[in-house]
Amino acid sequence: MNELQKSSELLPPVLPGSTAEGVMGREKINPRIRLSSIPDATELDAVSVPRLNNPIQSQPASNDTTFVASDDDQEEKLKTSQTIGSDDPIYIDWEEGDRRNPANFPRKTKWMITAIACYATLLSASVAGTYNMGLPSMIRDLNCTRLQALTGLSVYALGFGLIPLVSASFSEEFGRKPLYITSALIFLLMYMMVALAKNVQTVIVARFIQGASGSTGATMVGGTIADIWGPRERGLPMSIFAVAAVGGTGLGPVMAGWIEMNSRLEWRWIQWIQMILYLLLTLVMKETRSAVLLTRHAKRIRKETGDKRYRARVEDELAKNIGFSALPNNVCILDLMFTEPIVGSFSLWVGFAWGVCYSLIASIPLVVQTVYGFSIGDVGTTFVSMVIGSFFGFFMNLKQEALYRNNYSKRGPEARLYGACVAAIMLPVGMFIYAWTSIPSAHWIGLNVGIVLFMWAMYTIYVAVFSYLSDCYGTYASSANAGQSLARNMAATAFPLFTTQMFQRLTYPWASTLFACIATVMIPIPYVSHSRIALPSE
Repeated sequence: MNELQKSSELLPPVLPGSTAEGVMGREKINPRIRLSSIPDATELDAVSVPRLNNPIQSQPASNDTTFVASDDDQEEKLKTSQTIGSDDPIYIDWEEGDRRNPANFPRKTKWMITAIACYATLLSASVAGTYNMGLPSMIRDLNCTRLQALTGLSVYALGFGLIPLVSASFSEEFGRKPLYITSALIFLLMYMMVALAKNVQTVIVARFIQGASGSTGATMVGGTIADIWGPRERGLPMSIFAVAAVGGTGLGPVMAGWIEMNSRLEWRWIQWIQMILYLLLTLVMKETRSAVLLTRHAKRIRKETGDKRYRARVEDELAKNIGFSALPNNVCILDLMFTEPIVGSFSLWVGFAWGVCYSLIASIPLVVQTVYGFSIGDVGTTFVSMVIGSFFGFFMNLKQEALYRNNYSKRGPEARLYGACVAAIMLPVGMFIYAWTSIPSAHWIGLNVGIVLFMWAMYTIYVAVFSYLSDCYGTYASSANAGQSLARNMAATAFPLFTTQMFQRLTYPWASTLFACIATVMIPIPYVSHSRIALPSE
């Protein structure tokens, strides 16, 4: 009997109706909670007993209690809080399989959210290239220089890069949905501002604001996908997202080139038509941030019960980290970039590739019009090569996903990098081909082959970086991806500003050769991470 009494002192908290076997089978036992503190059966409502039998979980070395979120009535919640008998917080959490947890949404709902988010990505990506196709008529109507007009292309990328420094952390702490809706409305209005502009300064300001709001369609979508899809399911949604982000860059100019060619439409109608297409975007987006949903649920329980002890764990974390300072796991974006070898090296690599992509947007019209004598409509059609390259990357990524599933147990997140290792070689090869077919004696099809190979590699790198960082940094995937997005868009801001001068002074072949040589130097980056040399910090 004495032995039984001694052993019972070490049992975890348990409510009436539990069995000894159920108690002994549990993990994370807190030895400081005694059976004497557990209420009698008469103190609990008969309906509450089976529901609360499993949810109460103690945490190691802590007096905190976790209460599984449910839709029980107010009386039951009140009784539960009264029987805990402690001043410590009662942390709520999802019970296993809870459909309110974004990770447990039905697959139909997950795909609906993914489709809406990727459509936003497609539109925000296409805006860069479509704007560039309207430069000839814009320069004429606004009486500005080509450099001033190209500044509108650059500041769009600038807004894309700077705003996620705030918005990514904001979305992780306060939710994705408010940013999606606000950004969509601002993005829509900026189409109108550009279309009605009377001077180039107005265009530049509108483009910066549009880039700032459009950044939601880039950095936050990766976080949304990480919210609702597990690592083993994430590959296909990320592939579709990457097709929208990379392929959209080339898809927009295909349409815009022919609009610019019509003298009754030109650059202003490029904006109006895009605005009409954007109206098709459904603004109803479900919240996918689990911590935010738990916080809302805790607030509702506190309001209904009057018991202030019900809390979500993220609320206490926010109280300790007011002002978006560096959180415990290095989720401050700049801190991640400069202290995490993975984020820093991959940001440099994808940033350079993205900058070259924007140089292509600026240089393709110069090359094909000067060397091959293409019309502006034919120039837009040339951008189909970028879309084709993106789809090649998509199908290649299906093989990458098979490799990931087969090797994840052995290599972990590094199993995401098989395709990236191939793309590291394809990137400079594509640029070398683009460079040395930019001459009159070469057929224009060779230039398009170079663009296809480059965009194939660009797509593969893009999706590998997003998926790899999402796997490595999980809950804070948006902050990690905002770091590489900052690098990408800072490069995209700068490259178009010197592309015209660089191509004119070095000549078309040698300018692209310079980019190819730099890409060659960066080939080892994915191989180093794939060999597990650069591991994320604990």
